[in-house]
Formats: sequence, C-alpha cells, structure tokens
Amino acid sequence: METAQFSAVIVVGLLVFFYGGTFLISTRIGKKEENADGYMTAGNNIGFGVSAASMTATWIWAASMYASATSGYTYGISGPIHYGFWGALMILFIYPFGKRIRAVAPKAHTLAEVMYARHGRSSQLMLAGSNVVGSLISLMSNFIAGGVLISLLSPFNFIQGVLCVASGVLLYTLWSGFRASVMTDFVQVVAMLGAVAVIVPFIFFAAGFPAAFETGAANLTPQQGNFFSSEAFMGQGAPYIAAVLAYAIGNQTIAQRLFAVRESLIKPTFITATIGYGGMVIGVGMLGVLALYLGFEPSGGDMNNLIPEMAATYLPSALLALFFIMIVGALSSTADSDLAALSSIMMADVYGRGVAGKERANPKTMLLVGRLTMVVATALAVAFASLQLSILDLLVFVGALWGALVFPVLASFYWEKVTSKAFTTSVLAALAVFLPVRFSWIPVDGVFGYVVDVLAVIGIGVVLGLMVFGFSNLRAAKITGALAMAVSAPFAIGSLHEYATLCGSLVAYSVSTVICWAMSARQGESFDFSVIAERAGNFDDGDAAAATPDGTGEALDGTGEALDVPSPRPAGTDVPDGHEPEPAAPAK
Repeated sequence: METAQFSAVIVVGLLVFFYGGTFLISTRIGKKEENADGYMTAGNNIGFGVSAASMTATWIWAASMYASATSGYTYGISGPIHYGFWGALMILFIYPFGKRIRAVAPKAHTLAEVMYARHGRSSQLMLAGSNVVGSLISLMSNFIAGGVLISLLSPFNFIQGVLCVASGVLLYTLWSGFRASVMTDFVQVVAMLGAVAVIVPFIFFAAGFPAAFETGAANLTPQQGNFFSSEAFMGQGAPYIAAVLAYAIGNQTIAQRLFAVRESLIKPTFITATIGYGGMVIGVGMLGVLALYLGFEPSGGDMNNLIPEMAATYLPSALLALFFIMIVGALSSTADSDLAALSSIMMADVYGRGVAGKERANPKTMLLVGRLTMVVATALAVAFASLQLSILDLLVFVGALWGALVFPVLASFYWEKVTSKAFTTSVLAALAVFLPVRFSWIPVDGVFGYVVDVLAVIGIGVVLGLMVFGFSNLRAAKITGALAMAVSAPFAIGSLHEYATLCGSLVAYSVSTVICWAMSARQGESFDFSVIAERAGNFDDGDAAAATPDGTGEALDGTGEALDVPSPRPAGTDVPDGHEPEPAAPAK
C-alpha cells in the first residue's frame, strides 16, 4: 500500500498549531522577574493533577511508543507487555525511595546536588555526568522520532523534520523552564490519551482485525507466537526488569518531578502515572504485533519507520493529523523535560555548587546558564540525531549504564556508613566491568564467562532485593535477594553470558554493590543525615513557594484551584513504607 502524505502547508500548520499553543501557555505562566528555584523545581509545591500528568507525559515519549512497537514486531505479542509493564514499574518504584529522598532533602533541585551534600564533589559529578549523557541521548531519540515522522508524512526530509521539532520544543521551554514543561505536559497528556483511544482501535479494524491474526499466524516464528517466549523474556523483559531501578533512581527528569510535587502527593502521583503509562504504551506497542501478523515491512528495514508507516497506511487524513499531533506531543513532552533537567544540572550542580558556591551563586546568572544550556543541548542533540541510531538500543544502554549508580545512591540515603571513596570506587569499577561485557570487548568463553555469570547472578539478587526493600524492610530484602540468587544460579551459570545486554546491566549492579558494601561496612564514621537539608536548598532569597506554575505563589492541583500548602516537615520524618526513621544498613 502507498502511504499518505500531507502537503508542506498542512504540516507547517499542524506544527504551528501545536507549538504555538504550547508557547502561549508558557507565556501565561512566565514571570518578568524569573526565579531560579522556580525555573528548576516550580517551588516544590505542584499539585496532584499537574504532577501526575507531567510524570505520565514525560515517561510516555515518542521513543517509548516506537520502541514498544519495535519490541512487538521483534518478539511477538509478549514484546509490548514486557516493554510497557516493566517500564510502568520504573515509575512505581520511584515513590517509596522518593519519599525518603524528599524527607532528607526537601528543597533540593537534583539528585547530584544531594550527593554533593552527602559525599562531596566526585559523587556529584558522576551522577550529574551520567544524567547529562542520558538526557542528551533521550533528547536525541525524541528528535530522531520527530524527524522520521515528518519525513514520512510530508515533503520535508529527516534533518528538516528534526530542526522543526527541536526549534518548537526550545521555543516554549526556554521561556519558563521546568514550569513550562509541567504545565504543557498536562495539555499534552490529555491529547495523547484521547488520540491513542481512537487511533489504535481504528488501525486494528482497518487492517482486518481479528481475521488478520488468523491468516497472518504463519508470519510468526514459534518464539514470536508464544506468549511466554524465553527469547522475548531474555531479550526484552529481563533487561528491562534490570533497568527498572536504574531509570527510577538515575533519571533527572524523574528526580526533578519528585522534588517539585508536594511531598504529601508523591505516592498518588507516581501510582497514577504508572497506570497511565502502562496502558498507553502497551496499546501502541500492539501495532507492532499487528504489523508482524500482516507481514508489514518498514521501509529500509528501519524499525523507527514502523509506527508512522502503519498510521499512514491505514488512517484517513483526519485521524492521520491526530496521530501526527499525538507523536509530536509525546516526543515534545519528554524533550522539554530533558532540556529542563539539563538546565537544572548546569544551574545547580555546575554553576551553583561548583563554580560559585551556594552562598555566592547569583540567581540571575543561574538563569542565564540554564537558558544557554538548553540552546547548546538542543544543538548537540540535533547533530547526534543525524546518526539515526536505534532508539530501542539507546534506551537499554542508558538503563544499564545507570545500573552502576543504583546501590551507591540508594545506600547513601539510608546507610550512614557509606563514604565518598566507597561511592566513587564502586561506580568506576562497575563501569569498567560493564562496558567490556556489554559490548563484548573481551571474549566471554571459558573461565571469564563463568565469572560474568556469577556476577550476573549476584546482580539478580541485588535488583530483586532492592525492589523488596523499597516496599518492605531490610530483612525481607535480604531473604528475597538470597532466594533469587539460589534459584537462578543453576540456570544462569554457564549460559547467562550469552545475553550481553542483560549481563552487562546485572554485572553493573553486582560490582557496584559488592564494592560499595565492602568498603563501607568496616569504617566507623557515621553521617548525620540532617545536614543534607541545610546544604541542599534554595538559591533565591525569600520563600521558594513564590515560584509556582502559575507564578502566583499558590500550589495548583491540576484544575487551577489553589491548594493549602502545609509547612515543610523536618528532614528525616518521612520514610518509605515499612521502614523505621533511622537509616538501615543495605542488604549484604
């Protein structure tokens, strides 16, 4: 079938409609005298409606839709389930740890800033550096998705499409920073949910559902046709299970929303976002499964073309325009979050803590640094987008990379014995092992293969133990981790090293955990967590609550109604469900 195309005038009109509308929203919440803290975290008082919508929109990006469909096309019906379900759990696992993080550092702007207050410069730079890399990759992925969409549905080429999307996102985000991101997210997520509810069923029935699943069954391999496919689990599901905590803890776009939402609303915000993300991404991913049954082949074999070409083939012009807006909204809602995250890192961690110092930092200079960061980051992402790398591979790589940070970061919030030296050494060692395993720089046959398998088994125990620790307690986490290692060892040792993506991630977890624990357990000093709130706080003079999404000083609940903002709790009085107020030692 030939794909439909819009004229240049229609595409420009749709882009002007979308980005012009978001820009108008951002100008309404802008302030003549901008506040640096408000530019980064909106005064720490965002209400439930706006924060839940923002978290959902940020996590539902064009890359996640494309990657979910790619997973469905590659692994069959279980592919989108693995992608969407475990991706949703990434959001869910934020809230138990997030409550502890907010209690310890109620006015922080970035996790790296908190690590500076906890350990010093080296751990701060590691976390900030990993987030710069992760956000640039995310930004590049969204620009790739936008360029592919515009090039397939219009006379414009890929690079022109990338430039259109990059310019539009920068236009409205530059104005009010994080506040522009969260307020426009609310509109974008409503539009996306409505579009998915209409578009996905329409494509299914236009393609001949349910008969297509009977006549096209021959196009599937036995593994693709099996819902409990081991190939799908090892290639997609297991790496994403390992990435659950890595994305939850390492991603600054999430941390920024954690610091922005009212502390009492952390749990309902992230549970709501979990449900919204899972439903939408799994639904869109089923288009990849449909394409597999139909024998649909994306042009050039490029999986990034799959979703746009399916839409162009089966949707009438009106719904194709709606699809266009849906994808542009999805990629923009995450791209603006990446720009806001990068600007916060440069404002708070590089200039505010590194160059000037908290007491001497000039809020006006911070704003200039933040806005320049957005411009430079956009230019770099556009340049990297021209490489047109695989979005799914990029997402898995970033998740595995952040795995090296998970245990040292979490332990630093609960265990008073973790030292800066232990943090730095464990992360660097984990990266040194992760990279050769992930990219097969060293043959994993023979003895080295068994060493990798043993480390990966320890990583399984660490991942599952930390998950249980978030929702339960230390004893349950130790038992779960030990059982996970005992059960998986007979099956994993001798064969797990064949799955480089999964092994790389698990090895990063295990190496960082073992070294961080070994270096911290025997030292006698104890850290006083109460000092973090003093060291990681506001840069502007006066009440940070004055910088809220509407610029009035009142927190919003997502409906425009003002909320009564409670006074801040003392640091350390609010901890994850099932934990005692005193910091506990992590699982051995």
